[in-house]
This record gives sequence, C-alpha cells and structure tokens, in this order.
Amino acid sequence: MNNSFKIIAWAAMALISVIAIATALFFYQRNNASKSLLSGVVNVSVDIGGQRFMRWHTPRELPLISFQDATGKTVTLADFRGRVVLLNIWATWCPPCREEMPSLDRLNAKRGGPAFEVVALSIDRDTALVKPFYQEFGVQTLRGYFDPSSKVSNTLRAPGVPTTLLIDQEGREIGRTLGPAVWDSRQVEALIDAALLSSSVKVSVGEK
Repeated sequence: MNNSFKIIAWAAMALISVIAIATALFFYQRNNASKSLLSGVVNVSVDIGGQRFMRWHTPRELPLISFQDATGKTVTLADFRGRVVLLNIWATWCPPCREEMPSLDRLNAKRGGPAFEVVALSIDRDTALVKPFYQEFGVQTLRGYFDPSSKVSNTLRAPGVPTTLLIDQEGREIGRTLGPAVWDSRQVEALIDAALLSSSVKVSVGEK
C-alpha cells in the first residue's frame, strides 16, 4: 500500500511539474516573441531532441549572479570567462531534472574542459542532498554548485526548474530552454560548436 501511494505521489509530482513548465514556457516565449516583433528582431527556436531552445538574435548581457561551489567558495559568471557555459538550474525534488541529469553528465564528460563546462546549479535548500543524488544517478563529471536562496533563479527570471542557459565566453546569454532536454544530442553540440566558433572568429578579427 505504501509503495502504491509513493508511485501515485511521484506520478502526481511529475504531472504537476510538466504542466508548470509547459505553462511557464508558453508565457515566456509569448512575451519574448512580442518583444522581438516590436524591436524588429527575430529570435530562432531550435529543436534539441524534442525540446525547444530559444536562441537570441543577439547575445544578451546577464546581470551579476553569484553562487557557491562544493567548497563553499562564492563564484560568479566572471570566473567562467573564456569558456562557453551551459548553466542548468535544477533541484533534486524536480522529476524532469532527474530525467535530464544523466545526459548533462554525458555531455560534460564528452565536451567538458578548458573551453566548455556544464554548470549544474542546485537550488536545493539542503545542499547535502546533491551528493547522494549524483551517486544515485551515476553522475561522475558534474561539479557541485549551489544556490539555496534561489536568488539566481529570480535574477535570471527562470520561471521554473529545470531552466538552462547557454552562455558565451564573454558571459552573455546565447539562448535558453525551459524543461528537460537530451543534452548530449548532436543539436546541442552544434550550438556549443557555433558558440566556440563565434568566439574564435572575434579573437581572429581582433588580432588583425
């Protein structure tokens, strides 16, 4: 009986999360589309394994945000300058986050390094929950980053979790998606490659 109740509870949580994400995505993209039409700027929706990634026509400046690493040290996006970053805002209690976390780890295992990193930012109030979560899902390459106050979510106007931003080497937002995605897909790698290429082209032009 207890097991049946747990299954029903998890199913209800998953359904509520999906509905909340879908609603947030609808209003976010509708508002964004309205602003784009008014300003004459056309943003592009990219399919990333069944999920929509909204890529901005022009990279957007991001406000100053700070969070903690696994040692408790305060870090900011400035600490990642020179790297393309996939910033994933998530929580252990979020069913869609559980769904996509293994693919984020696979992406970081394949592409993580001096030029790129997946920054998985937990908004759990209890940061101790993240380590056993990583162990449960076999996450091996993602580092621990924490924002128990959820200030980053509010500052970046992330309406729910998971919300994921692709950030260029200058710390600007290239685009974002709301909801889970297949992050080790070729479409995502193409977005990363484009971001890296854009940065290298700017460096080459500057050197001339």
